[in-house]
Amino acid sequence: MIQQVEFVLNARPRGFHLVTSEIIAALPRPLPKYGILNLFVKHTSCGLSINENADPDVRTDMNEIFNRLVREGEPYYDHTFEGLDDMPAHAKSTLCGVSLTIPISQGRLNLGTWQGVYLCEFRDHGGPRRVVATIIGE
Repeated sequence: MIQQVEFVLNARPRGFHLVTSEIIAALPRPLPKYGILNLFVKHTSCGLSINENADPDVRTDMNEIFNRLVREGEPYYDHTFEGLDDMPAHAKSTLCGVSLTIPISQGRLNLGTWQGVYLCEFRDHGGPRRVVATIIGE
């Protein structure tokens, strides 16, 4: 069985946002007993990641790390038309990635105890983000 659904995550400010529950709510039911879920965000200035779901300090620290790794306003940027945060957002998206694959076991996402799915928003005002979820399983 293959199922696919497209949904929208609400607009968020720049940062790393825990969206696991929103993603689970958007998935068709029931999930297969065993399989995989692929998530793909259809944008070039944000990303998806799996990381710590308990301590919100991890999310703020990740934002600071990425902002230091890829700085705004570098003189060598040619792509500047869409604002200071745009070209760094594209680079951060490439570093982070725009898709995830998560196993499904016993009809549930098989994430670790302290793992959650992040929307990594790299624009100051990125807007709503479209996500395609593809489920393959039996």
